[in-house]
Amino acid sequence: MQQQAFMEMIGIHKSFGAVKANDNVNLSVLEGEIHAILGENGSGKSTLMNILSGIYAPDEGEIFIGGLPVRILSPKDAQQLGIGMVHQHFKLIDVLTAKENIVGGTKGPLFLKGKKLSKEVSALSREYGFEIDPDEMIYRMSVSQKQSVEILKTLYRGARLLILDEPTAVLTPQETRQLFSVMRNMRSEGCSIVFITHKLNEVMEISDRVSVLRKGRSFATLNTSLTNPYELTELMVGKAVNLELCCHPVSQGRRQPVVRVEDLTVTGPHKTQSLSDVSFSIYSHEILGVAGIAGSGQKELCEALSGMCTPCRGTVLINGVDITGRSPREIQAAGITVGYVPEDRLGMGLVAGMSIVDNVILKSYCQTRGMFIDSKAGQKTAENVVEQYAVSTSGIRQAVRQLSGGNIQKVLLGREIELAPQLLITAYPVRGLDIGASSFVYDRLNEQKEKGVAVMMIGEDLDVLLGLCDRIAVLHAGKLMAIVDPATTSKEQIGLLMMGHKEKDDADA
Repeated sequence: MQQQAFMEMIGIHKSFGAVKANDNVNLSVLEGEIHAILGENGSGKSTLMNILSGIYAPDEGEIFIGGLPVRILSPKDAQQLGIGMVHQHFKLIDVLTAKENIVGGTKGPLFLKGKKLSKEVSALSREYGFEIDPDEMIYRMSVSQKQSVEILKTLYRGARLLILDEPTAVLTPQETRQLFSVMRNMRSEGCSIVFITHKLNEVMEISDRVSVLRKGRSFATLNTSLTNPYELTELMVGKAVNLELCCHPVSQGRRQPVVRVEDLTVTGPHKTQSLSDVSFSIYSHEILGVAGIAGSGQKELCEALSGMCTPCRGTVLINGVDITGRSPREIQAAGITVGYVPEDRLGMGLVAGMSIVDNVILKSYCQTRGMFIDSKAGQKTAENVVEQYAVSTSGIRQAVRQLSGGNIQKVLLGREIELAPQLLITAYPVRGLDIGASSFVYDRLNEQKEKGVAVMMIGEDLDVLLGLCDRIAVLHAGKLMAIVDPATTSKEQIGLLMMGHKEKDDADA
């Protein structure tokens, strides 16, 4: 029996000024299917899903639900039509319980009996295979549990089409398997799921069909069982892309200790220990990956090593110089150069309203002797970054906020590398980037490793960490669980360590 289309989008156009975000896009999602959406950054995926969920209205085109034409002019319209979206950044109230978040904003009696509501939410959870305590406070939940609450919230409102935006970005392998199990349960119950991701292995594992967008247009829709990652990549990018991640081993004789961290302890914003007695080394000619569930101390580790925060205990040595508690400028004055590509690109890394050249000068102006900034040197460096890193821009005077996410990351990474760092710290360097931009970033990190730089990369994709890194340090709740060898460690073992289960001895730290 042939499946019927639950939702169809035909001839969708959406422009923002002179930019055509969607140009005659067609998309059909069948009843009871998992439909993956792929495309480079700027291909129109987010705009199309925002139209479907009522955040944007299309300039032209039609949308059909169950074969009937509909108008979706607000998220409320989408909800009434059975469409729900779970965004990458959850929209939950931390000080409320799971059940209060799930029913909040829905029509019903002013006061609901707690036990009755708990039973309703528990029954809905069991129906789809979730493991949620309806009376648990959101702030006490793990990332995967919060995501489950978001999905249950849409199902409670009657969603029959669920849009999941990068749902596995912050999940461990075990949590990802649990999510996929839930998605299969939802599919068997007749729900349709739109799955947006950059991870091709997940597309191949969980989806029934996959649609590829390119430059704002719908390029192809394929049965997943009849395609492969290489074909999908070529459809997205327009050319063949090497998907292999290579870690080029360096002989022990060439590796020299660059960073030595001993008993590092950092206190968080609520006087809790974000890092507790962490000790490890980073060597030249190596990439040390750092894995951990979000909030396990990654941010504090980066800031302690770059001079952005002062530890309450422990020491950090770089090339034998004690930089503990020193500011970035004091570290630089001591002859130590640390490149730092933070997670927050436009909040901490770059100033959005400033040009490319001004952002480049911002990192090095304090080295200028005398009263005046050497703008010519800054311009030359900015031109080198734009040329060598293939930044798509109208020129070095263009404001950074006008660049795409991939180009912003290229400017930030290029600026830090141009400083010739002894230690290069990168936090989630490819988050939100497409395959082409991600591959470019990986190549630059490998180049720095080959030059003898000590590289520390905070990552969330375990496949990437296993493929790219020489060693992987695993954090859980501010503690260093182990430093493992990617050649002899599986994703599942790292996932267990990330959740606090220590099953293997530490490698040489």
